[in-house]
Amino acid sequence: MSENPEDQELQDVGSDVEHGAGDLMDRHEEEPHQDSQEHAPRVARSASNQPLISEAQAREHAGGSPIKTRPVKRAPRARRMSLSLTRLDAWSVAKVSFMLSVAGGLIQIVAVGVLWGVLSVVGVFDQLTQIFSSTGLDAGSINLTDIFSLSTVLSAVTIFSVVEVVLFTLLFTIIALLYNVVSSLVGGVHMTLGDD
Repeated sequence: MSENPEDQELQDVGSDVEHGAGDLMDRHEEEPHQDSQEHAPRVARSASNQPLISEAQAREHAGGSPIKTRPVKRAPRARRMSLSLTRLDAWSVAKVSFMLSVAGGLIQIVAVGVLWGVLSVVGVFDQLTQIFSSTGLDAGSINLTDIFSLSTVLSAVTIFSVVEVVLFTLLFTIIALLYNVVSSLVGGVHMTLGDD
């Protein structure tokens, strides 16, 4: 031992630390035996050390079903499906083509009526009549305003639209029947549909 009192104190503290560490090691070695036993459920207690829930509730919680965790939501993947268009129903094609043709015919009638109104307001028919008369043609026999009157133009467009409806309906129905024949030989049109 040294004679210096400070050295003496340091040696005493060092031996205490070594003994304390040994005690901690002994305690730590005993704890795994206690941890290996089954844990009792933890019960929340108030400031007065009284349980906040009854023992029956604590037993029910300890023996109940495990806590359900929510699964992690992943970003949805785009699905893809391969499909084949192997047959067209001729009757449904005829109905759809008829309705679309009727809609197209009505649009044509309205568009021609609006166009005739604009041309009449601008005075195109009068100017064309003047051009014919200036060329030396008999202006009395040719009057474009009478020839291209609104009723005449709309009647002609209506007749044209009715013929167009019949032709388009027949044409698309025949195309659907031909597609069915070709599809039975080839296997139809193959498509890949994706869900974006």
